[in-house]
Amino acid sequence: MDIKDLIKSRRTIHQFKPEPEPDDAVIHSAIEHAVWAPNHYMTQPWRFYLLGDKSKNQICLLNAELVNEKQGERAAEIKFNRWQAIPGWLVLTCRTSDDEITMGEDYASCCCVAQNLMLVLWNAGIGMKWTTGAVIRTPAFYDIIKVNSETEEVVGLFWYGFPAEIPAADRKPLDQVLTHLP
Repeated sequence: MDIKDLIKSRRTIHQFKPEPEPDDAVIHSAIEHAVWAPNHYMTQPWRFYLLGDKSKNQICLLNAELVNEKQGERAAEIKFNRWQAIPGWLVLTCRTSDDEITMGEDYASCCCVAQNLMLVLWNAGIGMKWTTGAVIRTPAFYDIIKVNSETEEVVGLFWYGFPAEIPAADRKPLDQVLTHLP
């Protein structure tokens, strides 16, 4: 697919087909291509964690606990069941830096990696959702993925699989987002 068409057609996928997750080799290849994102001073700050069933289940349980505290048992059960049905799970982190400017640049690079990853997978017919809910900000989440929060920051939890539906989308016209300066 032409890159412009690929960019414009990519969507955040909320519903996945109930079939097995895409093969790890496809995900590995997508990551190998995604890391060609720009990164200031070649810091390559991104780290990826491909989650297996045990980790996914622990995160689902952790999230259900958080939902239960705020919205009650029924909402927690619904969320738990919905999350359990998501086929593929990946976590992207960014190495931390004591330098605020470096940290900002590195986080931006990780966002570029995320976009590259989503585009490569979309081109292969695999949809993805980048989520950053409360669950990824808990110490327990870091424990589950075995990451030291002092050396890495979670950029997002990425769900992937074959899309059950592709939502429509639009963007603001160019004249609403572009300003020409003298």
